[in-house]
Amino acid sequence: MFKAMIRIGVDFGGTKIEAAALDGEGRILARLRRSTPQAYDACVRAVAELVAEVEQVAGGGAASVGVGGPGSVSATSGLMRNANSTQLNGRRFPADLEAALGRPVRYANDANCLALSEATDGAGQGARVVFAAILGTGCGAGITVDGRILEGPNGVAGEWGHTPLPWALGDEHPGPECWCGRRGCLELWVSGPGLARDHGAALTAAQVVRAAADGDPGAQASLDRYISRLARGLGMVVDILDPDVIVLGGGMSNVQALYARLPSAIAPHVFADACEIVVRPALHGDSSGVRGAAWLWSLAELSP
Repeated sequence: MFKAMIRIGVDFGGTKIEAAALDGEGRILARLRRSTPQAYDACVRAVAELVAEVEQVAGGGAASVGVGGPGSVSATSGLMRNANSTQLNGRRFPADLEAALGRPVRYANDANCLALSEATDGAGQGARVVFAAILGTGCGAGITVDGRILEGPNGVAGEWGHTPLPWALGDEHPGPECWCGRRGCLELWVSGPGLARDHGAALTAAQVVRAAADGDPGAQASLDRYISRLARGLGMVVDILDPDVIVLGGGMSNVQALYARLPSAIAPHVFADACEIVVRPALHGDSSGVRGAAWLWSLAELSP
């Protein structure tokens, strides 16, 4: 039986793995991180060791474990797929974690964990439909309806980053080739590296944003193109899902200009005469990944 009311969430990323233990009120009792190994077996060991360490810091006893990470588990084969941490693809990652930890593990896409965290007690609290997008080194999205993750029968709901850029302009088509084998995926345009690549100079996305704020015309033009592309991508989401709130996470969610400019930039792409579009930054910031993973287990399931 799990230690009553203690949940551990693990955020498995391409460069770091983070684990946190939460109490029944969602307060973080312990939080640790380490670099992500490149070898698969080392990844499984790293997660198991982090869980043991954070469990010990939180007071010992076996807690529930939820893991948020890239890609998803195939409903037919049970194997990982579509993960940009490619060492996971084709492997039974959640099952191997269960064997290493000696207990059940719940796994969800990291964007789904962002959506669940923010719908539970974050920027989407009280909203019926939350669309949460991660705009970081990659791009993905999660959806919650009435506080529950929407995955779909094929487990691919929210794979927004690997849909094409909508209403592409002449020089945007067919777009660069994506690691997934397609061309012109949204991830290539609205991720941080997408902004840096489009700018063309040897600057990071954060440097482009700072240069734009300092009045550099080239950087301002790059940021304008970025906002246009993100607005088109989100306009398509509003047409299909019409969420109560759009929550942004990842490094690009720290660009304050997005919240001032996106609602009016999205509106022309929505098939309606008028619409109210709410775009907010993730309330829990980079803690949303581990929090959402921990919330994969409900309090009712942990009660004695």
